[in-house]
Amino acid sequence: MDNVADNRVAHLKTSLPGPKSQKLTELRQKHVPRGPFNTSPVFIEKAEGALVTDVDGNTLIDLAGAIGTLNAGHCPPKVVEALKAQLDQYIHPGFNVIMYEPYIQLAKKLNEITPGNFHKKTFFLNSGAEAVENAVKIARKYTGRRAVVSFDRGYHGRTLLTMSLTSKVKPYKNGFGPLATDTYKLRHPYYYRKPEGMTNEELDTFLLKQVEDFFIGEVPPEDIAAFILEPIQGEGGFIVPSKSFVQQLKSLCEEHGILLIADEVQTGFGRTGKMFASEHFEIEPDLMTLSKSIAAGLPISAVTGRAEVMDAPGAGEIGGTYGGSPLGCVAALEVVDMLENDGLLERANVIGEKIMARFEAMKQTGAVGDVRGIGAMCAMEIVKDQHTKEPDKELTGKIVAECNRRGVVILSAGIYGNVIRILSPLVITDEQLDYALSVIEEVISELKA
Repeated sequence: MDNVADNRVAHLKTSLPGPKSQKLTELRQKHVPRGPFNTSPVFIEKAEGALVTDVDGNTLIDLAGAIGTLNAGHCPPKVVEALKAQLDQYIHPGFNVIMYEPYIQLAKKLNEITPGNFHKKTFFLNSGAEAVENAVKIARKYTGRRAVVSFDRGYHGRTLLTMSLTSKVKPYKNGFGPLATDTYKLRHPYYYRKPEGMTNEELDTFLLKQVEDFFIGEVPPEDIAAFILEPIQGEGGFIVPSKSFVQQLKSLCEEHGILLIADEVQTGFGRTGKMFASEHFEIEPDLMTLSKSIAAGLPISAVTGRAEVMDAPGAGEIGGTYGGSPLGCVAALEVVDMLENDGLLERANVIGEKIMARFEAMKQTGAVGDVRGIGAMCAMEIVKDQHTKEPDKELTGKIVAECNRRGVVILSAGIYGNVIRILSPLVITDEQLDYALSVIEEVISELKA
């Protein structure tokens, strides 16, 4: 990877996409359906840390991290070495056929580091959506109840059940119905867009009162198995609720025997400056869903929770052929070690401070209405007018596309499609981060002029 390591920041040899990427794009259009969306117009050849080199020799700075999957960076050496060693032993005997130690080691580690001073158990799957599906199954089995409640702007996946729990209609649910039954939604705090004259505390009180009304007018609490909540909403636009709202919601759940599932698929493994975002709110979820940055890009996910809850399903009632692959387990063990011992949690907070300061400064362009986030999970909301707060989806799309053309890979988000979010690897250097943020600022200034 010398050609990657020698480039400290983005370096473009061709316009993007280059000729080789263009030829591969033609093949992609011929052989792959249009449904899978691509943010960057290039094809990767090599990657390391926060840098990506494409097939035309262009070096890009990655602020997307495979949508939050690469907190430990591209190809971390410790993970690569562990994977090579595992390949020489065995690849996949199938845990439900022949057991293997890395599965147990990783389950034990997650039970130790997730919030909650109680006996926990963990089992593994392949994706975040699978983790959510199984968390719901476990919650229903344990409680004997049917209903599951999520929140507006929440995102939990694209499968039948998880897209039913997800809020945004397009592109996730439109035309894919009928949806799963016994799923319901409540309103979630969005302080930037709260009613004029209302304080954040008053909004929290109003929304929590609506939960009580929901119990009366929609579904009685004795029929609800679980609430599922992203501690910080990801696809919804990096919306951060107050600690008070989350804690009061947890208290309501406890009062009525409802389980709280924390969906930490995007917020987990150091993204917010703590191992898990739930720690910021000082709550102990009954169940947690984990994936994305758990294993530096290997497909593995987990459900971790109270032992008595996790034990509700009988033998064979949960599981899957590829769940908890040995490769994913050994990779995850190395990632957790990096987070605990290589200063990545501290680094997340440093990264976040830099991003938030630069984003705040970008408000002077007139295009940025709000800046928010915790740790390295940062976003800014693009608006047509800072007073009316009208979302500017069109400008957001142009910013994303132009930054990608200039070698800085970024993503949009938000229910209105007007949020620019940063999910860079936590191993990004100050020089790379400063360069990338300067490109974003330059692009916004040019497009808003």
